[in-house]
Amino acid sequence: MAGLSAAVELAREGLATTLVDGAAQAGGRCRSYHDPQLGRTIDNGNHLVLSGNKAVHRYLDTIGASDRLSGPKHADFAFAEITTGARWSVRINDGPVPWWICRDGRRVPGTTVRDYLRLAGLSGGKPGQVVADRVDPSGPVWDKLIDPVLLAALNTASATGSAVLTSRVIRETLGRGGRAMRPQIAEPTLAAAFVDPALAWLAGKGTTLALGTRLRAIHADGDRVVGLDFGRGVESVEADETIILAVPPWVAGDLLPGLTVPNDFRAIVNAHFAIAPPAGVQTMVGVLGGTAEWIFAFPDRISITVSAADHLVDRDRTELARAFWSDIRAVHGGPAEMPAWQIVKEKRATFAATPEQDARRPDAQTRWRNLFLAGDWTQTGLPATIEGAIRSGEVAARLARTSGLG
Repeated sequence: MAGLSAAVELAREGLATTLVDGAAQAGGRCRSYHDPQLGRTIDNGNHLVLSGNKAVHRYLDTIGASDRLSGPKHADFAFAEITTGARWSVRINDGPVPWWICRDGRRVPGTTVRDYLRLAGLSGGKPGQVVADRVDPSGPVWDKLIDPVLLAALNTASATGSAVLTSRVIRETLGRGGRAMRPQIAEPTLAAAFVDPALAWLAGKGTTLALGTRLRAIHADGDRVVGLDFGRGVESVEADETIILAVPPWVAGDLLPGLTVPNDFRAIVNAHFAIAPPAGVQTMVGVLGGTAEWIFAFPDRISITVSAADHLVDRDRTELARAFWSDIRAVHGGPAEMPAWQIVKEKRATFAATPEQDARRPDAQTRWRNLFLAGDWTQTGLPATIEGAIRSGEVAARLARTSGLG
């Protein structure tokens, strides 16, 4: 998504670009594919964005895909506790003054205003601090709202996550009120929302696309990159050309020796079940006390997402599917016989959103004046999210545009 974002931003400014991707499809981890086991097109993972993600909406508006996100009209988050059978919804009011914490039926059951005020420390943070340095990671509000939401945002155990990254997320979403917190899902798929419209728009702007073309080496001379090797010999980089490198951090580290990049990662595990959800169920439900963390109901399938899933990534796939199906039945009902299923494991889904890893994130500008970096792992100020990836592409494109090299 970082590379697509950069290409869109440059093409919007009328600059000629070539988009090269080492994979057989564009979009990186934001991808969809037809799964023969399910007989359905599925996403590799359930990537959630929020209504307050400004870069996401700028990008979708530009490529003519602003209608490809669906979600509730208000910031309502449903939860279900497997062990007790309890159900509740947190309903955040639209405006920035959080009066929802004063109302039963809108806040976590059994909590008081004081419970929420104790979490005020989440809105601040200093480099090196973790969330547990700012607030007490315990209590019903933490357990039943803050922890599951932060875990999804950081893809890292919430208490050990970077306080700086957490405070940025809080300020840009919850701190702006429910209008910025509405959860939104790509419809009908990630590719249909974020990738395919971008490729069509870029083609209309004259952008050249090369898929399945892996960059193998970068050659520099002094403060300039002078050659790229895609396995066909070194291709010269002209004096008026700039390069935006939007690859995973471990690839960037190999291509650019000496570059400091994140080197600790967290997994995400997703599961997809080929069954239509019961009528009237919520599109998204947070799960407590189960194996699943979030259940997503699509018209033709039910999906599961588990963040910071290193504890699950090596478990037997069938065992995982059965555990997830048990959670789905507890929340939504369904037949005892498990439908066709698929498990998707991303072992290095994101960098660990800890202070140590945040400090390893490089800026977009490099020591080579015609080479810039993009990716959710660069220093965006956010955790590894679609919003961060798109922002990184915008930043790299702006630097390339103003570099004076063309």
